[in-house]
Amino acid sequence: MIVRYFVDTNVLIYAAMGKLESPAKRSRARELIRQEPFAISGQVLAEFYRNVTRKGAQPLSVVEALEWIDLLSGQICVPVDATLVRNGILLSERHRISYWDAAIIAAAEAAGAPNLYTEDLNDGQIYGSVRVINPFL
Repeated sequence: MIVRYFVDTNVLIYAAMGKLESPAKRSRARELIRQEPFAISGQVLAEFYRNVTRKGAQPLSVVEALEWIDLLSGQICVPVDATLVRNGILLSERHRISYWDAAIIAAAEAAGAPNLYTEDLNDGQIYGSVRVINPFL
């Protein structure tokens, strides 16, 4: 399956929890995850679960978070393995960014996604074969 974009954790958090705190971001995030197949990673799913069950005005219950995980399981999901960790480290050093952001970029590259939707990196920045797009600008 060909994917046109990779979705970072923050986009999924807005989709799941942004109703009260960020309704415009919630709307945009939900639009992105409904459009077409996209890629995520095991890291994204783990970060999503941790954040939606512990943060925000109304954290999700474990059951609600699992429903979201089940919904997202239909997308391409890049596993976190030794190769991904190594590539994340190399990207982190090359671009002087955090390992966690670099691991997301490495996962996007592994999925063959040319675009990464996130608000954690500079909009328009290109890292290797991946272009960062802040969907909320």
